[in-house]
Amino acid sequence: MAARGHVQDPNDRRLRPIYDYLDNGNNKMAIQQADKLLKKHKDLHCAKVLKAIGLQRTGKQDEAYALAQEVAALEPTDDNSLQALTILYREMHRPELVTKLYEAAVKKVPNSEEYHSHLFMAYARVGEYKKMQQAGMALYKIVPKNPYYFWSVMSLIMQSISAQDENLSKTMFLPLAERMVEKMVKEDKIEAEAEVELYYMILERLEKYKEALDVVRGKLGEKLTSELQSRENKCMAMYKKLCRWPECNALSRRLLLKNSDDWQFYITYFDSVFQLIDESWTPPPEEEHSLEGEVHYSIEQAVKFIEERITEESKSSRPLRGPYLAKLELIRRLRYRGCNDEYKLGDPEELMFQYFKKFGDKPCCFTDLKVFVDLLPSNQYTKFISQLLEVIPLSATAENEIALPADIKALQQHLCVVQLSRLLGIYHAMDKKQKLTVVRELMLRYRHGLEFGKSCLKTELQFSDYYCLLAVHLLLDLWLEGEETAVWQCLTFLEEGLSHSPSNAQFKLLLIRIYCRLGAFEPVAELYSSLDAKHIQHDTIGYLLTRYAESLGHYAAASQSCNFALRFFHSNQKDTSEYIIQAYKYGAFEKIPEFIAFRNRLNSSLHFAQVRTERMLLDLLLEANISSSLEESIKSMSLSPEEDDIPWKDLRDNRDLTVLFNWDPKDRDISEEHRKLSLEEETMWLRIRSLTLRLVSGLPPLSHTIQPKNSEKTAENGVSSKIDTIRSLLQQLEAAVDSGKKFLEQKIQYPVLGPPPTRMAGFFSNGSCQCQTSLFYLVSDIYELDTNGLDSAEIQERIGNSFKSLVERLTDLFNKCKGDLIEVRDGTLKTHPNLLENLVFFVETISIALWVSSYCDSVLRPFKSNLQKKKKKKKESSVAMPPVFTHFLDYVTELQTLTSNVIDHIKGLEIILTALKLEELSFKDTLLLQEEKKFTKTVQGKVQSSYHHSVQEIGELLKKRLDTIKKLKI
Repeated sequence: MAARGHVQDPNDRRLRPIYDYLDNGNNKMAIQQADKLLKKHKDLHCAKVLKAIGLQRTGKQDEAYALAQEVAALEPTDDNSLQALTILYREMHRPELVTKLYEAAVKKVPNSEEYHSHLFMAYARVGEYKKMQQAGMALYKIVPKNPYYFWSVMSLIMQSISAQDENLSKTMFLPLAERMVEKMVKEDKIEAEAEVELYYMILERLEKYKEALDVVRGKLGEKLTSELQSRENKCMAMYKKLCRWPECNALSRRLLLKNSDDWQFYITYFDSVFQLIDESWTPPPEEEHSLEGEVHYSIEQAVKFIEERITEESKSSRPLRGPYLAKLELIRRLRYRGCNDEYKLGDPEELMFQYFKKFGDKPCCFTDLKVFVDLLPSNQYTKFISQLLEVIPLSATAENEIALPADIKALQQHLCVVQLSRLLGIYHAMDKKQKLTVVRELMLRYRHGLEFGKSCLKTELQFSDYYCLLAVHLLLDLWLEGEETAVWQCLTFLEEGLSHSPSNAQFKLLLIRIYCRLGAFEPVAELYSSLDAKHIQHDTIGYLLTRYAESLGHYAAASQSCNFALRFFHSNQKDTSEYIIQAYKYGAFEKIPEFIAFRNRLNSSLHFAQVRTERMLLDLLLEANISSSLEESIKSMSLSPEEDDIPWKDLRDNRDLTVLFNWDPKDRDISEEHRKLSLEEETMWLRIRSLTLRLVSGLPPLSHTIQPKNSEKTAENGVSSKIDTIRSLLQQLEAAVDSGKKFLEQKIQYPVLGPPPTRMAGFFSNGSCQCQTSLFYLVSDIYELDTNGLDSAEIQERIGNSFKSLVERLTDLFNKCKGDLIEVRDGTLKTHPNLLENLVFFVETISIALWVSSYCDSVLRPFKSNLQKKKKKKKESSVAMPPVFTHFLDYVTELQTLTSNVIDHIKGLEIILTALKLEELSFKDTLLLQEEKKFTKTVQGKVQSSYHHSVQEIGELLKKRLDTIKKLKI
């Protein structure tokens, strides 16, 4: 009897096999099973939709869409069909169709809570805030639950955020939301913390800080319990907005008495004390100081308070860093005001020394002290470092040997001192010999420290890894000063470090940067993938990969790295909608505006725009006129010369330029100015690339002028407007190139670990820019010839001259590609990555020349056939051929010869690279130990193999281009 309690819908049983096939990725079987089922049950809508999902996943999008629309037109109300259609539309990236689906379902079943909530979520996916508000209220009327009411309120806030007119948002949407919440407050219907958070958010956005403060301090504020100190933090924020410094001070003081290690409250405490001093505030007589209790309003009180915290700390069982750092912070602020000496807080040097003695064995000691080193006078740096070294327990086994730490604590202390020495510029002041001695010492300490990490797991870092990194930083200094062997030692040490600490991201990032600087991309791809970059990191550190992949001739890897990044950016749209829906479901309302801001920031990402543009140019380079025509390639990318989809005004630089650890002094570190200049340079380069792409995409439409010449119709069919677009884009390109050249005149040098420079300098200096621009000007001339016919000798002459100068420029560009990519000089290896970059630019320029030549071909061919027809009619053997044909044929022949020469040159490079016997290199620097030589060999092998791979890929692509050039015959 019990079994009859639940009757399974027979349709569910019939559909189960199709679901299973789809879940297992067996789409063909799912389609077959659905067809079988539909023969027996024609009206089983869900089977049709599941078949459509199978079709969509096998690439038959049009069939899938047609089937889905067939079912949608019937306005189904069964749960299976609706869910399946939702999945299908989501896979089609058509969330707007889901809204129509549930609108129809809600009309048919007006009292269904489930369909109404699905409709609300469907609107949330497409950001229809007004409809969300209405759907939320409709839901609340059917089922009067608080969350539904507040969904509607939140949708009003979202309307206010997305409103273009700020006035409208503050006079209509937010006041309405406030009234809706007040109604619930009066009726005492507020139940959850999320509802109080929402009320607070509305009041804050309306700048009603007093009212917001009353809510938090009142009865409703008691519900704010999910976050630690949530109530206090909100009060503090409102006091600051209202400039109520006495309350700010009293509250931060009270919280510091509870927890004297909470840094944010020290900052608020100091800010408020100095604000009160500046305002000459005094407490009111016979009244309480403030709402929050006693207020400190003089420096004496602040000094006493900090001293008390330090005394308290000394009694505590666990050492706390906060009070000691607060004392240094107070000294810094008093110095800034020019009144430190009066308060006898102590000498910063002595305080930092005491701090080191107490916390020197903690890895955070360096980052804590780093903030305060500017309190030390520069003539005391060496003395300070010596003083720190004296208290570290190091022991030497023999008289002349280096004193080494006996345990991890001593090692951490010594590491902290070494990092401080670098930060204070002590290492920078050394000469070459001293630097090399320090490098040796650091590597010795690194290898000694490995003993302490023998039991470490592969995923853990070795305790002494920073020694190795610091040694590499010193070697990089030497490399920049012209010491060529230093860079190979950098790579050797880093590869050695990585072998002991395979999860150290800093080793990998530094290896990536150095290999790229040397022009070797092959090892980089593997290193980057082992970093296992997640989610947002594709935007923040992806530039390390995408900047170099294509420019160093690794086309396949470039394609792959662009795909990684684009996959993340495209999924961001879909994922963010899901986060927003979850936030509504669980009442995390304050997160919703954050998610939307996050999505917008990613959509306007500089890196996203760069990757999109470079990916399309790369695809054209690898495919157009090789496996498919230029026109087909452009069509498949939905490219149009008129459209510019880059949000130039809102571009956001999301790159993390400080991802590499750095211990350089402020004057050598990456500055705000560097960031600004780098963004400016990246934007200029992106503009040049984007315009180049749009100009190329404008070539195929020009070939379709079948109208009679000089007729009125050419304007109507849009071709003349197409050439106008090309000419306008050319002007923009000229302007972008001019600003790029002006920018480069500043000769900006970024720090070695700062932002990598763009390819713009090479693009201008090797002549690619002039070549590409003149190719696009040639398009304009050919179009003129097409419109005016062969009568104009002047146009023909102009075209002939253009062909000649183009061949000369391309030959110049080829000359700049000549030379050895890797040369051995005085037993040292030197790479020439600029030659590789020039070769890549050559391939790109030749490809553009080819696409332009195809256009010339499409214009000249009809002219030639017309002339031949005339020749036959008149039966004259000597109808003079216009010079433009000869010019074009000569040009194509020279293009062919030049490309063949480049291919021969590349073959020569391959032979040289293969024959290069690196093991015969004897490094002058005998400092290399035996195990280091093993890593040096590996490093040089990787660089050699990478160059070989680059040259091969460039050669393969050029051969394909040569085959296409050979087909160019009028």
